[in-house]
This record gives sequence, structure tokens and C-alpha cells, in this order.
Amino acid sequence: MLRILTLFAFLLWSCNPKAQDTPKTDELTVEFTFPKKLKEVSGIILSQDKNTMWAIEDQGNKNVVYGLDKQGKLVADVLVENTENNDWEDITKDAQGNIYIGDFGNNDNNRQNLSILKLDLKDASQKTTKVVQTTKFHYEGQTEFPPKKSNWLYDCEAFVEMNGSFYLFTKNRSKGFDGTFLVYQIPNKEGDFEAKLIGRLRLEGKYSDAAITSAAINSTNDKIVLLTHKNIHVLSGFTADNFNTAKIEKVSLNHNSQKEAVVFLDDKNLLIADEKDKETGGNVYKFEFNPQAK
Repeated sequence: MLRILTLFAFLLWSCNPKAQDTPKTDELTVEFTFPKKLKEVSGIILSQDKNTMWAIEDQGNKNVVYGLDKQGKLVADVLVENTENNDWEDITKDAQGNIYIGDFGNNDNNRQNLSILKLDLKDASQKTTKVVQTTKFHYEGQTEFPPKKSNWLYDCEAFVEMNGSFYLFTKNRSKGFDGTFLVYQIPNKEGDFEAKLIGRLRLEGKYSDAAITSAAINSTNDKIVLLTHKNIHVLSGFTADNFNTAKIEKVSLNHNSQKEAVVFLDDKNLLIADEKDKETGGNVYKFEFNPQAK
């Protein structure tokens, strides 16, 4: 039987008819479908009051952050005036509610203009916003642009902010994919930095099981969820400067689609988004999980 907190969170995000069935553990429940104009959502985050979901799209799309209400209705198109969407791949926030976009998509492992953008984005009444801090970076260990395809470990679609630092989880695009990914730490500051390598880990499975597309961190900063097309992977036991100690729990979503975005609704429930693919996808799902890793 679901706890009161879980039920309350579910009711908050389940006002449309498609989401009235009580979800069960290890099952995805459709909360809403994105408006037709949002076909390539690459990241989602909730406002501090959880009344607005902010969504971004990746390379080839506008430098706009989209606001949606709890029913999935588009309530804001906020133009980011002083930047371009080179390849926006994830969006996160810090404990104070400041919002950051990861402009670090790097499919060919050859970009040298990677950055994280802090926005002056407060609420859905805004028509425009600006970048108020730019954190530029390059990866420790990358000396070729691109490296040999057997070492294509420098794409990224996933990050979180924790206690004044950004943590990036790279997407393996190497020939001979084996689930390896790198964890990098960057200070949450204006400037140009070398991203510090603080972890080299491996996820089980093939590309759809283990290629990381988004990340989210819980409110107590002791669990990080990494999203792939088929699974979530829950990290625990890490320290601020060392992720090699992390334990990894793989949780199957029993569902395969181009999942690109994840955020905590509360510490036992996730919201997950996938891209539109012909007649499938383009949804936000709710997922209740019970990670066991300590």
C-alpha cells in the first residue's frame, strides 16, 4: 500500500484522465503527453514550488525554455536572449532553485566550446531570460578532438548540481561499447575550468541499457539516478570528490523508448520524459522506485 506522501505526490501530478490509475512499483504511468511542438525534449526540471515543469530541446532547436503546468499544457516559451542552443542536453537546479542548462552535447567528441549556463529564470510569467553565469570547461584526459573511436567517452547528456559543484556523467559512444562512463566535477562558478575526473564506472548491458541520457539527484544528496533508454541506475555511497566508491543499482523500467530526461518529483518518485518517435513517445511518465543500494 502506498504511503501517504507517495499518494499526495501522485495526486499533484495526476489531474488528467490518462493518469488516474494508481501506479505500481516498477511500472511507468503516463502523466501527460507533450504538446506537438515539443518533439525532442532533452531535459526537464521542476520549479521550487513544483507547479511548473521546465523543458529544453537539444541541437537544432530554439534557444527557448518551455514551461508546462501539471496537466502538460504549455504556459511559457521563455527565450534565452544572450546565447545559442549549440546542443542543450540536460537541465538542473541547485538547492536555492537556480536553473542551469548543460550545453555540452558532443556526439562526435570534438567540441571545444562546452559550457553550463545559469539562467535568470524565476517563473512562467517571463517572456525572456538571460544567461547570468557561464561555466566553460574542458575534460581532464581529453587531448584529441576527436580521440580514436575506441575512446569516445566525452559526450555528455547528464549532470546535477551538489553543494557548489556540477557533476557530469558522460555518454559512451565508443566503438566496442562496454558501458563505461566517466564522472567529472566542475565548480559552479563563472570561468573556464578543467573538469576534474573523479570517477570511472561501468553500467551493465548494451547501449540502450547503459548509455546515459539524463541525471537527477534527491533532496538529501545521497542518491543520484542515471537514466538510459531501458533502465534507471541508482548511485549511492559516493563522496563529493570520489565516485569510484559508488554502488550502482540497476532498476528496469520494463519499457524501451528514447528516454532523455529525468527529475525527482519526491525522493521515491521520478518523472521521466522521452522523445516523440512517429506514433510513440513524447510523454512524461511517473515511476515509483525503491532503491536498495546503501
